[in-house]
Amino acid sequence: MANLTIKNVSVSMLAATVIGCTSYPDHGQGGLGEFASASDFSPVMPDEPMGPEHGLRFDFHLAKLHLDSLIQKGAEWCFPAAVVQAKTKENRIVRELEGQLLLDAANDIVIQRKNLAKLENQLDYVRSQASCVPPEHNAAFQNEVAVITELVELLNIDNQFAIDSIEINPKYMGHLAKATTLLNQYPNLNLRVTGHADVTGDAQYNDKLAMGRADQVKRYLTVFGLPPMRIQTLSVGDTLPLFEGESAATKLTNRRVSIDVVSTSSTGGNQ
Repeated sequence: MANLTIKNVSVSMLAATVIGCTSYPDHGQGGLGEFASASDFSPVMPDEPMGPEHGLRFDFHLAKLHLDSLIQKGAEWCFPAAVVQAKTKENRIVRELEGQLLLDAANDIVIQRKNLAKLENQLDYVRSQASCVPPEHNAAFQNEVAVITELVELLNIDNQFAIDSIEINPKYMGHLAKATTLLNQYPNLNLRVTGHADVTGDAQYNDKLAMGRADQVKRYLTVFGLPPMRIQTLSVGDTLPLFEGESAATKLTNRRVSIDVVSTSSTGGNQ
């Protein structure tokens, strides 16, 4: 998702930026986080005084090594959707660290490490029953990975909901319709929809609001033609913000659903 650092701008420019903000630009137009490469990002900062960024870079490096080790064990063959989403998160953290967005990076590193621990447990169980090896029909597998990547991009954009509302932004509604068309071509791909709220309001209210947002997304996906049994919904209230802070732009981004793609195919394993 987009993370825009806005300084010394007029109120009108801020409003225009927030309204026009999306996580995924048009193809070929660059990116603000998810499309960055982490391959040349160094966790070492030898020429600078020690500070909080050093610790975050070290934590990021540990998470990166963890993901690399899971891939070496075959995670991308048994759990392709989880690996695609972990790589997306990894690239996002790189951009946050490079942009000195330390609170955001710290939050994403915590989420990444929790997801990797879950993936490791799933992988260990699957490997105790079978092998995670490249599928025989590799072209079909690569096509599935490309579809998963497209779905992740479609479904996890900014500016999904208005304040204190479960009503879906019309642009996001269009993304849900397009995603449904794709998903109906790949019946082995399901969705896990997690509702979120910003920090406004108490915990109980925010949990209910976040669940309403997840259920509303499920409702529209069903209206567009996706069978309801392929959609799992849950709420985490305001406990896992995408960004820390209480600015209008931050709250806008934190009012969201996060959607994971779950592959149940023989080539992709069970996730």
